Amino acid sequence: MRVPFLDLARNVSSHRAELDAAIECVLRSGRFVLGEEVERFEDEFASFCGTKYAIGVASGTDAITVALQAVGVGPGDDVVTVANTCVPTIVGIEATGARPVLVDVDPDTFTLDPDKLEAALTERTRAIVPVHLYGQCADLEPILALARARGLRVVEDCAQAHGAEYRGRCAGSIGEAGAFSFYPTKNLGALGDAGAVTTNDAEVAERARLLRNYGERARFEHVVRGRNSRLDTLQAAVLRAKLPHLAAWNERRRELAARYTKSLAVTPVRPPIEADGRRHVYHLYVVRTPRREVFRAKLDERGVGTAVHYPTPIHLQPAYRDLAPAEQSLEVTERLAREIVSLPLHPELEDADVAYVSDALGAAALA
Repeated sequence: MRVPFLDLARNVSSHRAELDAAIECVLRSGRFVLGEEVERFEDEFASFCGTKYAIGVASGTDAITVALQAVGVGPGDDVVTVANTCVPTIVGIEATGARPVLVDVDPDTFTLDPDKLEAALTERTRAIVPVHLYGQCADLEPILALARARGLRVVEDCAQAHGAEYRGRCAGSIGEAGAFSFYPTKNLGALGDAGAVTTNDAEVAERARLLRNYGERARFEHVVRGRNSRLDTLQAAVLRAKLPHLAAWNERRRELAARYTKSLAVTPVRPPIEADGRRHVYHLYVVRTPRREVFRAKLDERGVGTAVHYPTPIHLQPAYRDLAPAEQSLEVTERLAREIVSLPLHPELEDADVAYVSDALGAAALA
């Protein structure tokens, strides 16, 4: 038996009729940029997130850029985030003209360590981007408290946290803005690149709408310098078809994660930790083991696919070595990069798949 790390075709196949109908509706409408389909998705996604507004953009990376610009970040500013993230977080920050400042993460949740935050602040710091990693929110309360005390803005990187919760509030509804990706692998994935900015602030929402569409307030009236980052109408239709299933998909992910965790209970492999007051939606199920390559090889022998998210921290990437902090250690991030393994986990896994992987986990962990 083989269980690949991910199989997006299963998701498409199980919802093919709905997706075909959504796409056909757009084709019949003749409206392919913005329009009613995008507006409806924005309203529905805002409702899902518990925010007043959602603004569709072209990608998750653009969502970070547009959200930061909408809250006032620009050239000459510093934006604090983590080194334990995917490169698009950094690309999104740098696209505003700001400088990313990297801090270390908590060893249990792998998200921004609030205790490391204050030492990273400078007189140029304008915003903080906590990354809700693998489906779990960062510890937002102390982050927001420090931000308010210092007059800083908080933009949540929610690319992996669709439906995750922090103390009863949905990811993307807690800071000044949230940035979502709908890349096909996400808990809510499009059939290509897509993203959204969420916010409860009317001014931030209006500025984000301007920024995504050339700064255009009315036809041929450009009031700010913007960009082309519009959510594609076809992708909006696809996302509308999928959104009603998201809550059930997240519950399935949590169910599968619990079964994996039970399988690892008496092994030296460390399963993920769901922190108190947070609801993990397991975009990825990430374990830790100092014998990673042996563990992965044993799983591969049994036909179980794995991945590593992420093998090289931002500050050790050739393109970003200049971001390595001179005075702060990123020890936890570097250790995680040597030990983490992502296991197969998505809603379309059959019970037989999960049972097979669970058995393989126990054997591989003790090998």
